[in-house]
Amino acid sequence: MTDRSILDDYEAEQHDLYDLLRTLSDDQWRAPSPAAGWDVRDQVSHLADTEEVAYDTMTGGPRTLNEDAARYPSGEAFTEAGCDRGRAMTPAQVLDWWWSGAARVRKTMAGLDPSARIPWGLGMGWQAFVTARLMEHWAHGLDIRAAVGQPGQDTGRLRHVAWISSRAVPYALRVAGIEPPEGHTLRFVLTSPDGAQTWTFGPDDATDTITGPAGQWCRLAVQRITQADAPDLEGDGPLADLALGHARAFL
Repeated sequence: MTDRSILDDYEAEQHDLYDLLRTLSDDQWRAPSPAAGWDVRDQVSHLADTEEVAYDTMTGGPRTLNEDAARYPSGEAFTEAGCDRGRAMTPAQVLDWWWSGAARVRKTMAGLDPSARIPWGLGMGWQAFVTARLMEHWAHGLDIRAAVGQPGQDTGRLRHVAWISSRAVPYALRVAGIEPPEGHTLRFVLTSPDGAQTWTFGPDDATDTITGPAGQWCRLAVQRITQADAPDLEGDGPLADLALGHARAFL
C-alpha cells in the first residue's frame, strides 16, 4: 500500500533544513562542506536545481531528468551545472530558489495519482520518488549541518530512508559490477533513532540479515560514512556482507 504520510515527512524534512538555513550568515553559506569543492551554497543550489528537475519530470516540462542530464557529458557535469547557477546568486537568492521550488514540487506530488510512475532514471513509483527526494534532502542536510557545526537529530523520518535504501541493494550491486549470490535473500532489522521501534524490511524467511541502528545504515547507504564508521551494523550471510560493503541508494 502507498504510504501518503511520506508527503508530511518530506515537508517536515525540508522545514527543518529551512529553519537552519535562514539563520546562517553569509560567511556560513561559504563554509566548505564534506563534499570536496562544495560549500553550503553549492549544497543548497544542488537541491534547488534538482527540485526544478523533479517538477519538470513530473509535469513533462523542458528539464525532465533523463533528457536534461543527456545534454551534459557526464552526470558530474550535470550536477555541477546546478551549482554554477547558484554561484551567480546571493545566499538569499539561492534560499528562495530552493524554497519556492520545494513548495511547488510538494504541491505537484500531492496532486499525482499514487499509482503514477515518474520517469526518473529507469522510472520510479510515486512513493519511491517522494522518498528519494526526502533522502536527497536528508543527505545533503547532513553535509550542510557538518559544514556549520550544527548537527541535527535523527527522527522517525529515517524510516523512509531506510526503506528505500534497503530496496536499492540490487541496484547498488549492479553499479559495483557484482553478481549477488544465487539463492540468497536479505532482511533488515533496524533500530529506530529513539530506540523504541524495530524497522524491518525484506522477507521473513530471508537467508541473510543486516541488523543495527537505522541511522548508521542510512548514512552508509548515502555514502556519508564508511563501513568502518558503522561498527554497530552486523551482517549475517554473504549477501548481507556485500550490501554493507557496496551500499548505495542514489543514482
